[in-house]
Amino acid sequence: MLAYIIRRILYVIPISLGVTIIAFALVHIAPGDPLNAVVGADAPAEVVEKLKRDYGFDQPLPFQYARWLGRALTGDLGNSVVNNQPVAASLAIAVPNTLMLAITATLIGFVLGACLGGLAGYFQGTWIDKIATGFGVTGVSVPHYWLGIVLVIIFAVEFNVLPAMGMGPGGSAGWEWNWTHLRHLVLPAITLSVIPCGIITRTVRATVAEILSQEFVQALHAKGLLHGRVMLHIIKNAAPTVLAVMGLQLGYLLGGSILVETVFNWPGTGYLLNDAIFRRDIPTLQGTILVLAMFFVVLNLAVDILQTAVDPRMRRS
Repeated sequence: MLAYIIRRILYVIPISLGVTIIAFALVHIAPGDPLNAVVGADAPAEVVEKLKRDYGFDQPLPFQYARWLGRALTGDLGNSVVNNQPVAASLAIAVPNTLMLAITATLIGFVLGACLGGLAGYFQGTWIDKIATGFGVTGVSVPHYWLGIVLVIIFAVEFNVLPAMGMGPGGSAGWEWNWTHLRHLVLPAITLSVIPCGIITRTVRATVAEILSQEFVQALHAKGLLHGRVMLHIIKNAAPTVLAVMGLQLGYLLGGSILVETVFNWPGTGYLLNDAIFRRDIPTLQGTILVLAMFFVVLNLAVDILQTAVDPRMRRS
């Protein structure tokens, strides 16, 4: 097991290097000059040249990448070209907010999706299967930003039972663990959980249906095991696939919450990324993309190790 973990960690090193190259290169491919966000298009040439030297934009891209990577390895992601604030400080505030939202949405999607998918797979062809499958297809098909707007109209505007914006009263960005602040988490978490819930529902249904058709399940029934004990064996065999999907969905939610966070004015990495895109804030874009991509890499590593711990057959293969 230890050798497997070390091997997987070694695989992460070249992947992480590739992630840094992509994160650095992507923002330079897009058109536009980031300095326009600071000085405007009609600024004197000498002012623009000075800012280019200050931010290192006058150097060739390979030198810019080497300088940026060296600083990133020490935790320095540069300063925003808009407000001159350290990118790492902005991310230190935004990342926990996105993690809280993404983890909550993933847990809702996992619990509901696993229950619906398990029931649909166990009762194939019945009305339970049709309802659960229909819910899963709807969850995958509905755009979450549209759903967020609909939920705001219904619960915040029409019935006025849940807040629509921010993390606290008055749209504040502060957070406390009390019901006043938890109410602000309800709508964005439900909105963000719909897609992973649909995907997990369909995955669990297909996995459970496949496992039920295998011979060892029939043998367990023939031995006289109760349905509850048989279901435990089915869950154990389905766990690696479900864990992989859940890990991927959490990674997608960390990077794909930009529209939901914008709709609900949730001060996370998605909101920060959206603001940086419109302002052409290259250091913030690079830092945010790098952090989100590395989260995804680390999540994949954790899921691989967890899958192996649950199902040793994967380690032997």
